[in-house]
Amino acid sequence: MAKFKFRINRFDPDRKDRGHYMQEYELEVPKGYTVLDCLNDIKWKIDGTLTYRRSCRSGICGSCAMTINGVNNLACESQVYALGGDTINVEPLRGYPVIKDLVISLDPLVKGLLAVKPFMITRTPPPSDQERLQSPEDRDKLEGLYECILCGSCTSSCPSFWADKEYIGPHAFLKAYRFVADSRDESPREHLAALDDKHGVWRCHTIFNCVEACPKSLNPTKAISELKKEIVRQKLG
Repeated sequence: MAKFKFRINRFDPDRKDRGHYMQEYELEVPKGYTVLDCLNDIKWKIDGTLTYRRSCRSGICGSCAMTINGVNNLACESQVYALGGDTINVEPLRGYPVIKDLVISLDPLVKGLLAVKPFMITRTPPPSDQERLQSPEDRDKLEGLYECILCGSCTSSCPSFWADKEYIGPHAFLKAYRFVADSRDESPREHLAALDDKHGVWRCHTIFNCVEACPKSLNPTKAISELKKEIVRQKLG
């Protein structure tokens, strides 16, 4: 085992005198440990006041997304020995309001998501004897769209979101295109309605930060490009 120093950005709303501050912890870390394993050890064995979100520990729920050594990632997927160096800096995702320590407010994430109506909209009654079907070719169009775990890493990395807190965000754009591209959805206009706006897709400057930040290697920038095309197609009739 090797010793690592963890510098964690702390924030306690009840301590108005401190604001944000860095607190250091030193741990002996076994090989194979993730950052989440180390945070658990700190909370359970050293400092029970440390606050962070976690749930599945399997890279599926997105709860433990945070900024680790300046990069947005999931703590449960970040191997300590692979990060390089013996000092690990851990911060809450940037751009979101901080509730306490590493816990951010999910309000901006949820607000953007609700704006795009993230569910399949249908008008015709469902078949009585089977589910709504689509061809294998149409199903293939959803690859790279449905896998989003809504961790918020992409939107946290986006300069447009830093500058405009009403910006809907790449997480919501990706989710919107997941339904616009779905052949079973019968009202793509409803998903697009909120996107043709100064806080919508036109504020994206194609910087690709969201692509680099995604822990699932998805491409929100490509989805935004397709949404722009779809908005133009509808305007042209």
